[in-house]
Amino acid sequence: MNLLHLDASARPQSVSRELGAEFAAAYRESDPTTSYVHRDLSRDPVPHIDAAWTEICDTLMCEGITDLHRLHEGARTPAQLKAWSVVQPLLDEVIAADVILIGTPMYNFSVPSALKAWIDQVTFPRMSLADRRLVVVGARGGDYRPGAPRAPFDHQVSYLRDFFAGHFAVSDATFIVAELANARVDPHLRERLAEHEQSVAETIEAARDVARVMAGGRP
Repeated sequence: MNLLHLDASARPQSVSRELGAEFAAAYRESDPTTSYVHRDLSRDPVPHIDAAWTEICDTLMCEGITDLHRLHEGARTPAQLKAWSVVQPLLDEVIAADVILIGTPMYNFSVPSALKAWIDQVTFPRMSLADRRLVVVGARGGDYRPGAPRAPFDHQVSYLRDFFAGHFAVSDATFIVAELANARVDPHLRERLAEHEQSVAETIEAARDVARVMAGGRP
């Protein structure tokens, strides 16, 4: 099995990074033969797509090329080939992956631009990742659980769930999210620090359990 692990938090020490590390460690402990690739999208940011990338996308759409191993055929001009040189290593990692693990915080109700840039680079018309498993381990500063006042503003989990299902046809997706991370620093949330700490403890345990089961071990 191949595990692709992406981190998107701008913080070197963050809840989402901690959750991702816990999942990856438990998965690899349960299946020591796992091939593991870790990409830090904050430390080594992926550039935004450019005009040449859009031209590649248009060619693939016009010619109906959707096979993951043929997408490179859309790059033809020098500028397009240069754009593809950015895409190729990222896409190779996605194609090789059996499990895609994304560790991400919520920034301003959504995902970090570092993660969005990666998504844009590896997304092409009608391509399918239906046989991959997706795991998102996340954190947000407030409380966005169902029923909470800010739940309608969750464009972190909802975006990733809808995009990976709607575009990539990924049906096997797991979301493990810790709430109230800002209670560590925001005086207005100080009284909810214990609630945050409980949320982190529960999500760490959940991440470990899901990893063990996915790797074929026991929870």
